[in-house]
Amino acid sequence: MRFVIQLTLAILLAFPVMAQPDRWQQRVEYKMEITLDVKTHQFEGTQNLTYYNNSPDTLNKVFYHLYFNAFQPGSMMDVRSQNLPDPDRRVMDRISKLSDSEIGYQKVSKLLQNGKATQYHVEGTILEVTLAEPILPNSSVVFDMEFTAQVPKQIRRSGYMNAEGIEYSMAQWYPKLAEYDYKGWHAHPYIAREFYAPWGDFDVKITLDKNYIIGATGVLQNPEEIGFGYGEKTVKTKGKTLTWHFVGNNIHDFVWAADPDYSHDVIKIDGDGPEIHFLYHGKTDEITENWKKLQTDIAKAYPFMEKNFGDYPYEVYSVIQGGDGGMEYPMATLITGGRAYGSLLGVTLHEMMHTWYQMLLATNESYYAWMDEGFTSYTEALTTEFVTGKEEVSGYYKTYIALATGGQEEPLSTHSDHFNSNRAYGLGSYIKGAVSIHQLGYIIGEDVMRKGLLRYYDTWRFKHPNLNDFVRVMEKESGLELDWYYEYWVNTTHTIDYGITAISENSTGGSTVNLERVGKMPMPLDIVVTLKDGSQKLYYIPLRIMRGEKANESDIERVQLSDWPWTHPTYSFDLDVSSEEIKSVEIDPSERMADINRKNNILK
Repeated sequence: MRFVIQLTLAILLAFPVMAQPDRWQQRVEYKMEITLDVKTHQFEGTQNLTYYNNSPDTLNKVFYHLYFNAFQPGSMMDVRSQNLPDPDRRVMDRISKLSDSEIGYQKVSKLLQNGKATQYHVEGTILEVTLAEPILPNSSVVFDMEFTAQVPKQIRRSGYMNAEGIEYSMAQWYPKLAEYDYKGWHAHPYIAREFYAPWGDFDVKITLDKNYIIGATGVLQNPEEIGFGYGEKTVKTKGKTLTWHFVGNNIHDFVWAADPDYSHDVIKIDGDGPEIHFLYHGKTDEITENWKKLQTDIAKAYPFMEKNFGDYPYEVYSVIQGGDGGMEYPMATLITGGRAYGSLLGVTLHEMMHTWYQMLLATNESYYAWMDEGFTSYTEALTTEFVTGKEEVSGYYKTYIALATGGQEEPLSTHSDHFNSNRAYGLGSYIKGAVSIHQLGYIIGEDVMRKGLLRYYDTWRFKHPNLNDFVRVMEKESGLELDWYYEYWVNTTHTIDYGITAISENSTGGSTVNLERVGKMPMPLDIVVTLKDGSQKLYYIPLRIMRGEKANESDIERVQLSDWPWTHPTYSFDLDVSSEEIKSVEIDPSERMADINRKNNILK
């Protein structure tokens, strides 16, 4: 069944559906062979790339990313790190101190287009290519490249000999064609974060010292030759090297890591599930025990992920110790593995959830990092709660409120590399992004939001959705207008703060509840009135700009009140009981609204 899905996707990606002419997808087919010298940390390689221009535009140039070039003194990444108020502790000023034998680089020595020479030059981490001839709409072209590279000693996702002793973390290791979409080329220099690329097929052969074990994106094609837990060696290896051959289809990147001391375990998810490979250093009994326990918990978590967030379309996933923290890639992740168990489980679940929100949906993270990191953080929390039974989401609200009231918050619409601090980027993208989803459940209803997440995934995977695509899915699922929510939450730093100012007697013998909107961001309100006899009633106030109401989520009787226009700073409604009979009135007792001051949310 997974083969049928992959074949269908390959056809759709190569020949886009004409019903969506404005959302065509470019396509790539990479064939690469490299040979790595583990003494010099240098490799040379060839790349054969078939590029499908499915756009309506004629292309006169193309651009490649040369990510390793960022690991050089004076690079944009180096200078940016040294001028941030809170530089990443994994980078700081270390790039500036790398020697010639420690820097990273990627050098292209030849680039042919359909056998003809192209003109090209390097600008930092970007290779700018003037084509030998234009690439016409709905046509394909073949690029043949020869290149050399040096693996940087500084670990920032990529590099050799990380803090845990993993020798090679090979992320962003090859010249990678930039994405061209309905907004044009996205040849962003590599400053610190976020990647965006076209989908396609990768056929990769890696030759290195035969004592090394590789974990990678894709499916190993020669397991009987490799051994190391991938299969039984039946071919006697001649010489000092061994070639590993991996293939991954309908993906937009390829990662690998290598070390001679990896332990390698494999589990198979029941039914039609994938194989999950674990490659790690079992240096201590505790580390080995943690990685064995991880395998049991991932086997438990995986069916929950598919049921709640969508089908995983590949036959393999690899959890690989490497890198400098946790980083997601198609069909694989690099994580540091000598952690306490809770941290190991958390980072693995987070990186696996990236499969759904970046590897398969792949928004442009330069502009929508929160749609990846935030959605991933939220669904990671739900999965962790399922596995461990411990509530996770409420902590996001506390962290967001600290950001929103601390004076460093910037709009989520800020380009990922242009935030004024790492704190503003990290807490905004991961935390405020996660709160955006949970709070959406408050606005449209939790069940509707969950259904909308599945619908979003099913509708937009393999299509690079943007914010509007997500909003329209949720509007269709809920029947409500939601543009106002994202206009405030994404494009501004306005905060939510509602309060109850008074409960007073009225002329009918009942009482009146007076409310105020203190913050600038409007929201619909759930208000629970509890009487001294213990009975409760829910009063619901929609926003007029929602153009509708959510369904009642509570077992408590709900009274729907008139809409609150966002222009009005105050609102009042009447109760048919006297104030003497009231025990408390509380705004949003579910605490799903990110109100920055909950002290004025309840009046007793």
